[in-house]
Amino acid sequence: MPVSRRHVVLGLGLALAGCGAIGKSKLNPFNWFKKSEPRETIVLPGEETDPRALVETVLTMAVEPIPGGAIVRARGLNPTQGWWDAELVAKDLDDKGVLVYEFRLSPPVDRTDVKTQASREIDVAIYISNVKLQNVREIVVQGATNARSARR
Repeated sequence: MPVSRRHVVLGLGLALAGCGAIGKSKLNPFNWFKKSEPRETIVLPGEETDPRALVETVLTMAVEPIPGGAIVRARGLNPTQGWWDAELVAKDLDDKGVLVYEFRLSPPVDRTDVKTQASREIDVAIYISNVKLQNVREIVVQGATNARSARR
């Protein structure tokens, strides 16, 4: 039985109409985490083993979904130039589903200048797999004076 043009157009129209429902559902990975918001810092129990300092201020934070997981990106601001070895250091997931990352970096080796804000900013990112994200409800990136978070 041949398929008429009318049936093909009707089928494509139904498929396109169904895309609107998926766009707002929890199945769509682009809806997993909302924009980041300021949040109070979290005091974590335990001894600190990382000798690097926390970034002074966390300016921005975003969770970007990708196939197989998500990328957490953060931008921090320090008082001077020359900070290096930046990394988001994961802490243990708590029972409320809050995953905390500390924005850590090493200070300059020599004395450095204080110039424009753009020259004192530093970016860092980390990949998180879907397996690790399974029980996560909120991701927090914290520095020395503030923190930012994104919730599902």
